[in-house]
Amino acid sequence: MAEASNNNLLAAGAWSNCSGAVRAGDRGDPGVLGSKEEDREAAPRCSWAARKKIKRSCAFWGSWRPGYRGDQGIEGAKGPRDHTRSSAQGVYLKRFIREAQRTLVSDRMKKNSAAAAMGKKGKSPAAPPEVVPDSAYLEAVTQKRISLFEAIQARQALERLSIAGDPIRITLVLDGQVKGGKRWISTPMDVAKEVSSRREAASFLIARVNGALWDMARPLEGDCELELFGFDTKDGRDTFWHSSAHILGEALERAYGCKLCIGPCVTRGEGFYYDAYYGDVTLNEAHFGLIQAQARKAVDEKQPFERIKVSRVEALEMFAENQFKVEIIKELPEDLAITVYRCGDLVDLCRGPHIPNTSFVKAFACTNASSSYWRGKAERESLQRVYGVSFPDSKRLKDYSDMMEEAQRRDHRKLGQKQELFIFNPVSPGCCFFLPHGARILNKLKTFMQQEYWERGYEEVVTPNVYNMSLWETSGHAANYRENMFVFEVDGQEVGLKPMNCPGHCEIFRHRTRSYRELPLRMADFGVLHRNEASGALTGLTRVRRFVQDDAHIFCRESQVKDEVEGVLKFIDDVYKIFGFEYELELSTRPENYLGDVETWNRAEHQLKEALTASGKPWKVNEGDGAFYGPKIDIGVFDALKRKFQCATLQLDFQLPINFKLTYAPEEQGKLERPVMIHRAILGSFERMVAILLEHYGGKWPLWLSPRQAIVCPTAPKPESGYNKEAILEYAKEVRGKMHKAGFYVDVDMTDETFNKKVALAQAAQYNYILAVGPTEVNSGEVTIRVRDKKDQALSTVSVDDAIRRFREEVAAFQ
Repeated sequence: MAEASNNNLLAAGAWSNCSGAVRAGDRGDPGVLGSKEEDREAAPRCSWAARKKIKRSCAFWGSWRPGYRGDQGIEGAKGPRDHTRSSAQGVYLKRFIREAQRTLVSDRMKKNSAAAAMGKKGKSPAAPPEVVPDSAYLEAVTQKRISLFEAIQARQALERLSIAGDPIRITLVLDGQVKGGKRWISTPMDVAKEVSSRREAASFLIARVNGALWDMARPLEGDCELELFGFDTKDGRDTFWHSSAHILGEALERAYGCKLCIGPCVTRGEGFYYDAYYGDVTLNEAHFGLIQAQARKAVDEKQPFERIKVSRVEALEMFAENQFKVEIIKELPEDLAITVYRCGDLVDLCRGPHIPNTSFVKAFACTNASSSYWRGKAERESLQRVYGVSFPDSKRLKDYSDMMEEAQRRDHRKLGQKQELFIFNPVSPGCCFFLPHGARILNKLKTFMQQEYWERGYEEVVTPNVYNMSLWETSGHAANYRENMFVFEVDGQEVGLKPMNCPGHCEIFRHRTRSYRELPLRMADFGVLHRNEASGALTGLTRVRRFVQDDAHIFCRESQVKDEVEGVLKFIDDVYKIFGFEYELELSTRPENYLGDVETWNRAEHQLKEALTASGKPWKVNEGDGAFYGPKIDIGVFDALKRKFQCATLQLDFQLPINFKLTYAPEEQGKLERPVMIHRAILGSFERMVAILLEHYGGKWPLWLSPRQAIVCPTAPKPESGYNKEAILEYAKEVRGKMHKAGFYVDVDMTDETFNKKVALAQAAQYNYILAVGPTEVNSGEVTIRVRDKKDQALSTVSVDDAIRRFREEVAAFQ
């Protein structure tokens, strides 16, 4: 499947043909299957055997090319002709052409036969069934939506004429330049062309106007601050992939006549998908060629992304035939202005914004297809989800393809099975069984965090797994998170498994009167959490239903927020350096649905900004993306493959202390004040972190985390050594005993394999060290050390105590 995936990304259907491939009937190769246009369209690709045959013939005939001067006598060539040679060559060429034709046809037949056989075995998807969309329905729906769109668009254009033209000031955030423009006429693209070179202006995909993302072709409505973004920025990339999802949606609708549901960019920042309802059709990789061909057609047409605002009534009329869109529309507030976008034949409900037109997408590929449920609920309609990825040039698609190949090799599900770290079982869906070697890693991580807590002033607590639902009603989770909880009845009362630790920590805080002298109070918990994730969302260790977090909550005074946040940021930096992670920081500020007063929010955001600046790390502001209960700092982690993950979290919370009526006694007698609560995690879920680290290291664990730190491999003694096999094995066990007592995970290879085979097996199992012992080591009480992945390094023979000392030094340095 890995090979099939790569082919999908780089084959002709993904718009990335090999320019050097020989194609029968191509205009550059007259004479082979003919050179007519229809022949070229029908001709299959040359197989490797055919290309080899052609290459041999070219070598034999002196790099034969029809019409080439070095091939005198072939019809069409210029210069004097040698008819004797011409006749011989002509006979050969006819024979060669027939042979090449047979090879091509034979290769195609073998390929089709193999593909069919693989489809039967389940190793590769079978050819897609022929799907004939309801053309009459599609045409009627498409024309209806386009007609409504164009009518509303024309009406709104006329309305703008009466208010357009007033001069406006446009301030560029980047350098403070001020440009003049005209209200409802000037666009960000106009400004980009004025302040940039033509090439640079063409690279801008999206704008931000007064903090809001804005289409490059959308008229400016008044004085504003303007920012411009290309693909190499998060906003530019997300918009590019969101627009590509619309291209995918258009392709799916035209090819299959499906009912489109939702099509966002993927939150992890790797492409996009589109969910749609197909009835009885199930999509797989075999369908990708057709989908990509339709997408390419949309791109070649250079379709502009056009935007209009519609009323609720207009939206319901426009999408009346699609029950999924109707459901979305009906749930929107009645007074909300709804936006609709068009590209080509696709008219879609969307808040935007989008790139200027489809031609910006130079490379496009479908990457996966799977089933999903409408609204993520198993009782709702079954949908098909098609994933894709796109880029502004083919090189980035090639790089992405290479990265995905490496990611497949590092897949934690494969490596976890190979290294016997964990398993999943249908008796407990979404809950991991950690095997002994996997439990070793978990315990190492927990011990590491406990030591860090000790040094940084955290107090560890243990809280219940099950709470009465009254607790979740107080916290607000019963109203906002109930569907993600496991809720059941005990003794006639409704209870729930805890999905997070914060309410329990609030109960600990308020069980007695607190003094300001106790603050900041840093409370850590390794409690087991349960979340009722949809079955379709469960993915290895990265999305599970039962997990453990390195969860902690800091209760502090408002004046202590800056120092505490600085401390957490330092904590995150120290830990991520050990793992070799790079990361980025974003401050998410007050959202529209915030709780509390603006002054408190402003003070909190100011303290977070000061703490971020003091960290010395670059950071960005994500306006309006904070939680309703407080601003937060988002930490995005990048692994060895530059993939982004969300692990650490740092959030201020003003609301839970209010909900639980938390107070402390300040210096002033007879007065009570409300603490601020800081939610924080460094590793996040241990399960997710094990998956990320396993892929980050490619299964090659550093010694301090490794579940297989060393293996003792006895050598076969020679008769003249005076030792037998049993004596060498006993010494190996003695070495293992000493190292085990010192706290290291060490095994002994007691098989009858040759020594070289033992070394090969140990390296494949990713033991950090191989300790060879034979008669020489038995006599001296030493071991010969072989280091993993350092074949060229000279072997060193040391005492067992020195080996233990070396291991301890590496572990202490987190190596």
